[in-house]
Amino acid sequence: MNAPVYIITGFLESGKTKFITEMLQDEGFSEGERTLLIQCEEGEEEYDEAVLKKANAVLVTLNEPEDMSGGKLVELDREYRPERIIIEFNATWLLGNLYAATKPENWDLAQIICLVDATTFDVYLKNMRTFMADGLKEADLVIFNRCTPATAKSPWRRAVLAMNPTCRIFFENTDGTMDDGVADEDLPYDVNAPIIEIKDDQFGTFYLDALDHADRYDGKTIYVKGRAFRMDGLPKNCMLFGRHAMTCCANDIGGIGYLCKVKGTLPKENAWIMLTAKVEAGYSAPHGRDGINLIATNITPAKPPKDELVYFNN
Repeated sequence: MNAPVYIITGFLESGKTKFITEMLQDEGFSEGERTLLIQCEEGEEEYDEAVLKKANAVLVTLNEPEDMSGGKLVELDREYRPERIIIEFNATWLLGNLYAATKPENWDLAQIICLVDATTFDVYLKNMRTFMADGLKEADLVIFNRCTPATAKSPWRRAVLAMNPTCRIFFENTDGTMDDGVADEDLPYDVNAPIIEIKDDQFGTFYLDALDHADRYDGKTIYVKGRAFRMDGLPKNCMLFGRHAMTCCANDIGGIGYLCKVKGTLPKENAWIMLTAKVEAGYSAPHGRDGINLIATNITPAKPPKDELVYFNN
């Protein structure tokens, strides 16, 4: 029988221990399964032994990344025979070290949750971007805690979704409430215009906003510059319309875009085009989730923009 593995990552004092304690106390999550809790750093907050006992959980602390190697995880599985595993991961160890470690065959990754302290996010992202981005890029769920009315939720959502467009994001406020940070923010283009004209430097905003707010664009017409990409497995007469983007750093550049149906001949691969298209909300195959799809109504050749890369830093 497979044992699900939950990885809770984030920087020191991001609230991992508190979050895991709440997981163990949540009757909807915990039903007395034998739980192996692996702690990869000792934070300011300690686990309550009574809580661990009631949750049928045993705590093991690893002090260095090397402690995960050499079959240590297999030894822990043999010793404790866990029915599930929770790993409080040290973000500075990088998840690649955990992925590379030898693990029992029955351990099955269930979820990666990245916790972020809103009071230090900007500083860490600026000065320790590689470590901060590591968990954000891999997470299924990102939770910003200690948020206030001044928290820059919209730009932070854009920054995270640029690295990981399929993750879910929530903001935990200091008043005890929680929200997803989605608001009718002021867009740099007129979303209610007969034809929504998206300038070259606005493509990133459009891409992420349409991913989150498909209904906002459903049935509307856009006019935008991009490239015609090809992908294996696309439906007939379809291309991927998009741009190349810097999703994390100078060495992390990839394509972004949406499926576009074309009547007639497809543009040459990687060609720059001006696209007029009708937008339809629905399942987006390239993203594996709900989003938008495009139906081209007019395509003309175009020159590359002044800056060919899309950035997600504002």
